[in-house]
Formats: sequence, structure tokens, C-alpha cells
Amino acid sequence: MVDLYIAISKTYMSKIFAAFSIYFLISINASAQNNPTEKYVNDFSIRKNQWLIQKNYDSLNLMLDKRCMYIHSNGWIQSADEVIQDLKSGKLVYKKMEITESTARQFESMVIVTGKGNFEGLVNDKAFNLKLLYTEVYVKRKASWKLVTRQSTKLE
Repeated sequence: MVDLYIAISKTYMSKIFAAFSIYFLISINASAQNNPTEKYVNDFSIRKNQWLIQKNYDSLNLMLDKRCMYIHSNGWIQSADEVIQDLKSGKLVYKKMEITESTARQFESMVIVTGKGNFEGLVNDKAFNLKLLYTEVYVKRKASWKLVTRQSTKLE
């Protein structure tokens, strides 16, 4: 009888332990997604897209690291200065940026944003309408986050 009680207790305890372990892993994952820094940088990335459309040069200058590399899906690479100059000259015009997925992951003083979206605009007066997968890397510099690199890949 005692052996049966011990066997039932062990089975019951292993189920409780398994349930607790699953709950613990889920809560760790949920808290990682609710990290305030990750949310802030993810929102910052989305605001950047609006600044590109609205040609908000002051905000863009503050958020782009001076050594930023902006790598487009066609292989075109722009520096931070070139991004601003190409917007000012009309060489690059963003009309619409619709983000369909976006996730940020923090690694100490760096946050990596990955996402998907639909991007429309003009390059040298030629229209583009692209579905892209993109990766952006932000680094904490003193009191602000700076975009240090962005790369996109065409989907479909």
C-alpha cells in the first residue's frame, strides 16, 4: 500500500513539476516580449518609416548613426548622409510603408528589429512596390538609440 502511495505521489509531483516548468518558460518568453526597451526601439523603428515618408530630416539625422549602412534589397548601399541627401534631392521618395510584422530583441546595448512590410515609392522617378523582409540594428549611444545598419530582402 505504501509503495502504491509513493508511486502515485511521484507521478503527481512529476506532473506538477512539468506544469510549473511550462508555466515558467512561457512567463520568461512573455516577459522578454514585453521588455520596455524592445518595445521602445520597435516603435522607434516604425516612427523612422514615417519620418522617411514625411522627410523629417532633423529626426532622421538624430537617429541615424554617422556610420550607418542602409542596404536595400537591390544591393544599393547608402550612408546616413546619402539617405538624407537622396530624400532631399528627390532621388528617393517613400510614398507608403506598411509594416505587417515587427519584432525587437535586446542584447545588452543593442537591439535588433526584424520585420516584414510593404514599401512603395520612387527611385530616380521609377515606381517601386515591394514586399520586404528587413533587419535593423540599433545601438545605445549615450542617452539615445542609433540605427547603425539596415538590410532588406525581397519577398516573393
